[in-house]
Amino acid sequence: MSTLTTNQDLDPAALRQAFGVFPTGVVALAAEIDGEPVGLAASSFTSVSLDPPLVSVSVARTSKTWPDLRRARHFGVTVLADHHGAVCRQLSGPVADRFTGIDLTTSPEGAVTLDEGLVRFSCSLYREVEAGDHVIVLLQVLAVDRGANDAAGHPLVFHRSGFGRLERTA
Repeated sequence: MSTLTTNQDLDPAALRQAFGVFPTGVVALAAEIDGEPVGLAASSFTSVSLDPPLVSVSVARTSKTWPDLRRARHFGVTVLADHHGAVCRQLSGPVADRFTGIDLTTSPEGAVTLDEGLVRFSCSLYREVEAGDHVIVLLQVLAVDRGANDAAGHPLVFHRSGFGRLERTA
């Protein structure tokens, strides 16, 4: 086994590749702002706590979307399915085109979710934590819809800068 690299020797590109070895799920984080859906794709979603019910996503501090999105009182978080690779790329693309052709549901409180998601959460902002070049966004879960897609669907997996799916074994 080789010697671990020290903090002073870390190359950002090599570190990105190392982080990419660990697969993650992908979610859409969205809300209605000034009558329009605003959102982004995040591959850093994780459950945090059951009491209170909390989840988190990490957003780059350079994000142009988060400053607008964080104005929302309620957020929709949609766990994307393995067939949503193109949707994920769209949600990461030009702001004006992010929701074109995507079937959405907007709650009365303004949480926006994708209709074909595996699981959909309605959340409120709990706390933001600065973490280097990202902000860890803690969201309190207010409601959850596991829908019909949950039982049969597979999550979209982000791994080594590409999309894949989980293979379930017995």
